[in-house]
Amino acid sequence: MYNSKRIIHNLYIFAAFICCLTLTQFSVSSAHAGDDENIAMLDRSAKAFSSVVKKAGPAVVHVQVEKSIKKRFQQNPLDFFNDPFFERFFGPQFRQPKEREEQQPREFKQRGAGSGFIISSEGYILTNNHVVGDADSITVRLADEREFKAEIIGTDPQSDVALIKIDGKDLPVLSLGNSDTMEVGEWVIAIGSPFELNQTVTVGVVSAKGRSRMGISDYENFIQTDAAINPGNSGGPLLNIHGEAIGMNTAIFSRSGGYMGIGFAIPINMAKTSKDQLLKHGKVTRGWLGVVIQDVTDDLAKSFDLKNAQGVLISEVADDSPAQKAGLHQGDVVNKLNNTEIKDVTALRNKIALILPGTKITVEIFRDGKTKKLTVTIGEQPEDFGQPKFNGDSSLRKMGLTLQDLTRDLAKQFNYTEDQGVLIAGVQPGSPAEMAGLKSGQLIEEINKNRVHNLKQLKQVLDKSKKGDQVLLRVRAGEHSQYVVLRAQE
Repeated sequence: MYNSKRIIHNLYIFAAFICCLTLTQFSVSSAHAGDDENIAMLDRSAKAFSSVVKKAGPAVVHVQVEKSIKKRFQQNPLDFFNDPFFERFFGPQFRQPKEREEQQPREFKQRGAGSGFIISSEGYILTNNHVVGDADSITVRLADEREFKAEIIGTDPQSDVALIKIDGKDLPVLSLGNSDTMEVGEWVIAIGSPFELNQTVTVGVVSAKGRSRMGISDYENFIQTDAAINPGNSGGPLLNIHGEAIGMNTAIFSRSGGYMGIGFAIPINMAKTSKDQLLKHGKVTRGWLGVVIQDVTDDLAKSFDLKNAQGVLISEVADDSPAQKAGLHQGDVVNKLNNTEIKDVTALRNKIALILPGTKITVEIFRDGKTKKLTVTIGEQPEDFGQPKFNGDSSLRKMGLTLQDLTRDLAKQFNYTEDQGVLIAGVQPGSPAEMAGLKSGQLIEEINKNRVHNLKQLKQVLDKSKKGDQVLLRVRAGEHSQYVVLRAQE
């Protein structure tokens, strides 16, 4: 009896051991199966990205541009002959005459590069305006190493979109997607020629949508991505996982000049709007309301008896503008456009710009505690709209400077304070301003030892100054300022 019980007990132990061993083997097999499944999933993802690149890559092109500029050297390359050390060994016979020390402007070839993508079998290519806008010649190199000369069909500096064309056969074409349907977090792929490294592929996600007030272009609604974008990527496509272009890579946020994890692409729907008009008319025509607008802050909302800080405040109405003709006033707050809510300045500007001139729209405003609806016939945006204007003496323009007042948004962008000075908006290549080292984004704080805060004061100082070919400026770049003398070219 005792032995039989012991035998049964031992059988139970043996069965339990076999069961545990079987479960352990099953767990190990399951773990291996799970690993294999995960690896297979990663393999499928990698192959998916690769297939997108194979499909879209041939339509992505390298764009090489060339421009002729005239530049005067500040230092004569023969000045070393006049050095006392040189004269001590070779005698005074090599000294250069005074008249040879002043060198005439010389013409140079300035080269640049970017990217683009073919959008039709006829050879039309989308790229950035800042890549090809001022080029004298454009060369396009395909992924298969074929090269073509390109012509500019049209450019749109305000959106930074350009359309160029090449004549070729059997051209690959990239499909255009719908940027409105892209969601934050979705995978995207950038292809381009960063640092002239053709067909470079980077992968990331949509980090944000609707980025504006970056100071990159007049009309901004950027897709932000962490897919690596570097100099030379400009004009190349940002792709979705279906191999469709949903954006045009345009700019990066960087403190070093290279990739720092933040890139910006023009939504393809915005680029398509510009492309259609460039193809049809060679230029882009935009709608115009004729108002100066600003965002509604909490303090402004209280002052205008608004329930919340939403909408757009009209601070000025241009004479004889569509807004004035429709009865819009200073102090009106725009809430809706054709029954669509307007939350901020960017939304209103972009929507008005996309409306064809002559179109009638309904504008809902808040005025004196009441909501009103007005019908406005949209006008055509003036050709010089949004361009920085210099209202002072023409001498600084002749020296190569384009200036503008420092607005609140510009001050924030360049790390200045509002009304701190006059912003340098542009410097003409080869001008005295460029030779003096002046650059866009610097700030003029003094002119001829007089402090200036805006263009009006600058003009007043210049009007009182003696007319001459020389101007003394104190210019700020970041935390440091320096004095700069500008002399008019002879």
